Amino acid sequence: MNPVLSTTTAVTRPEPTGLRGLWHSLAGGLTRLVPHDALALVNRIAIAAIFFLSGRTKVDGWLTVNDSAYSLFQYEYQVPLVPFEIAANLAAWAEHLFPLLLVLGLFTRLSALALLGMTLVIQVFVYPDAWATHLSWAGLLLYLVGRGAGTLSLDRWLRIR
Repeated sequence: MNPVLSTTTAVTRPEPTGLRGLWHSLAGGLTRLVPHDALALVNRIAIAAIFFLSGRTKVDGWLTVNDSAYSLFQYEYQVPLVPFEIAANLAAWAEHLFPLLLVLGLFTRLSALALLGMTLVIQVFVYPDAWATHLSWAGLLLYLVGRGAGTLSLDRWLRIR
């Protein structure tokens, strides 16, 4: 191997000065003040609460799907390709299971991906005019899919990425 080709020259850029330098300094401080672990924890709890509370409206007791949920899926939601009874049960279970996993930080990426898929179905087939709400949900979920649960999670404790 040619030693001339294998060496690299590090290019250093001078630190910005003036207003740009002040902004870079402030941004660096904010990055240290609000680390990924804090963002991930807040995102996990926030999106879990949205879906879990929605799931609670579909059940009586712990996980008995109620008549109003069946009625919603039969007459209002009308998700294609899935019978309304199955769709109501799947939604109720998913809105309990995946938020619980998110709060625990267990299988976070998978749980966030499942809720992101659910958000897409809701956006496309159920409430297409609620795109702003669904986009905010997607933002929280995409962060968790892409970055994971952070250190305050069972994923980290169990060494699950």
